[in-house]
Amino acid sequence: MCYINEVSFAVNDMVLYLDTHPCDEKALAFCKEHVKKRDKALREYAALYGPLTIDTTDDVKSKTWEWVMQPWPWERGKC
Repeated sequence: MCYINEVSFAVNDMVLYLDTHPCDEKALAFCKEHVKKRDKALREYAALYGPLTIDTTDDVKSKTWEWVMQPWPWERGKC
């Protein structure tokens, strides 16, 4: 969860930067790289605990929308 927060912060910060510096190719590459990292981390998290965002509701645990009835991560004793 901490890693997801870190890469999400980087993506959000770069989106704001790119709003005012749209031609900065290094910043755009950095942003794209971190978007991929964030997406991968969200998919991995969803596979273990259920989705955090609507974008990751297509994992195996979510197909029937029963993921909401599963124990939360802190209820499983893994936190």
